[in-house]
Amino acid sequence: MIYFDNSATTKPYKEVLDSFVTVSNEFFGNPSSLHRFGVQAEKLLTQAREQIAMLLEVKSSEIYFTSGGTEGNNIAIKGAALMHKSKGRHLITTNVEHASVRSAMEQLKQEGFEITFLPVDKNGRVQVADVEKAIRKDTTVISIMHVNNEVGAVQPIEEIGNMLKKYPNILFHVDAVQAIGKVPQSLNENRVDLCSFSAHKFHGLKGTGVLFIRDGVRLLPLFSGGNQERKIRSGTENVAGFVAMAKALRMTLSKSEQGMGRMREIQQILREGLNRIEGLQIHTPVENSAPHIMNFSLQGVKSEVLIHALEDKGIFVSTTSACSSKRKSPSKTLLAMGVSESLADSAIRISLSFNNTIDEAKAFIATVEATVKHLRKVLN
Repeated sequence: MIYFDNSATTKPYKEVLDSFVTVSNEFFGNPSSLHRFGVQAEKLLTQAREQIAMLLEVKSSEIYFTSGGTEGNNIAIKGAALMHKSKGRHLITTNVEHASVRSAMEQLKQEGFEITFLPVDKNGRVQVADVEKAIRKDTTVISIMHVNNEVGAVQPIEEIGNMLKKYPNILFHVDAVQAIGKVPQSLNENRVDLCSFSAHKFHGLKGTGVLFIRDGVRLLPLFSGGNQERKIRSGTENVAGFVAMAKALRMTLSKSEQGMGRMREIQQILREGLNRIEGLQIHTPVENSAPHIMNFSLQGVKSEVLIHALEDKGIFVSTTSACSSKRKSPSKTLLAMGVSESLADSAIRISLSFNNTIDEAKAFIATVEATVKHLRKVLN
């Protein structure tokens, strides 16, 4: 089997699963309880928070546990917009964001907010000048992803953050779900106020995530209840999941430098091999792209057809993002980049992890070449 769908989800490390089972079995108390089991659980939760803060080089008071990227994005965007609506109701984002950002913005639009969706260039990148030009006196939140989940384009987060130092009243949210461990980042240097992460993208478990909220930033909570996570995210904490997430993040970041280099090498082999196939177009830019994502289209072959043909050979890839892959519509990201609807409707996404190999890349290219020849004979 060749698993090239790591942007949808990664396989948990064995050590992560082991830690989850151990904590679930031996430290199953509710961390809000006053008895010994509750105190033990609370201690583990605090340790996980401190470990993640250290790895992200931020304060432990700035780490909030969530169920993943979608919840983190919603808490950040809606919480910030609603808390500061008296200051203004204008928000800025791009037209290539993840569905959880785009839908959150659309929902706020129904509540009377005005949203500016910025365009991107043919490489899927927003221009810093366009971001600044869109800023108004009533702008309160800007949300831009670090790495695009479909084509791997890396947005100029550092440059945008530097520009926003002139606008201290605007909150800057970054969706870093696809960036962590693959693209270097500094929340402090990049002037980021809010940042979302999801554990299952870095070999942790589904249903666990982190939202970084810079000290001093105020959000309106979306959930009411037991006041967990300092009233930002009420609900009994998934202690075992968060302990496992801290381990997954530590392991991923320890492998990051070497892993990124290997993924770059694999990505280059994939690019060279795919470029040899007639009628195939690669959408992932050569520069300013993450090392783990490659997006391409095969003219005249629907993405679903190629995906299932490759699956029959034991190769697993995807169409757009996993959250949108079952919808029968072309990729909004590719359309925004100027890709034709027919090509956007044929898009395939390869996404790597540190565990993928050069041999797998070569086997993938050979299989795609053979499969394309067969499909063209059948379809023609």
